[in-house]
Amino acid sequence: MKATSEPTRVTEDYLAVIWKATEWPDDGHTPATSAIASALGVSLSTVSAQLKRLAGDGLLDYRPYGAITLTSEGEKIAREVVRRHRILETFLVEHLGFAWDEVHEEADRLEHATSDRLIARMDDLLGHPAVDPHGDPIPCDIHEAPSPGVPLARCVEGQRLVVSRVSDENPDILRYCAKRGLAPGAHLTILERLDSTGLMSIEMEQGQVELSAQIAGAIRAVPKGD
Repeated sequence: MKATSEPTRVTEDYLAVIWKATEWPDDGHTPATSAIASALGVSLSTVSAQLKRLAGDGLLDYRPYGAITLTSEGEKIAREVVRRHRILETFLVEHLGFAWDEVHEEADRLEHATSDRLIARMDDLLGHPAVDPHGDPIPCDIHEAPSPGVPLARCVEGQRLVVSRVSDENPDILRYCAKRGLAPGAHLTILERLDSTGLMSIEMEQGQVELSAQIAGAIRAVPKGD
């Protein structure tokens, strides 16, 4: 059976979370029911029931304790939801003066209620950006997604890097990074890799910065010159 009506907000939320979990295949990430439950703030039993429903609607392939994969229709819906969300975040930052740690929840509220026409006008006004303020790629057919990079937590001493993405899951981390200039496009050098104390040290233009394991894991970077 395939879904024949407009997807509900719940459906869009589930499909978007699943799609984003597979956005970085280099990490070996696959969506898990526990991660979906955490992201959406619901119970495991609720997730299992919804996954079965979405599978029945032809939007994903799912077997209990097995892999969760989107069908072509499910992926189409998910990409559009993520696209709306990231264009909204970009518009809120660039044209309405929101800080990058404020826009995730605002975009969550707006993404289900904003028309395709309005999103297209925003995208035109923004100049069809490839990424949002956090460096997350905006799905589209105009350009290929940029390299996601690797978490700083994996990098080693001496590497010269450019920040490509900062996770928007934790506003506190975003505020910490903003104060230290750790945004997409920032240049840095690894002074000391993440060690047993759970800290790493980097050098930036404004000086040395210490990062916890959690923060280092939330920042992605590419080699300087890529």
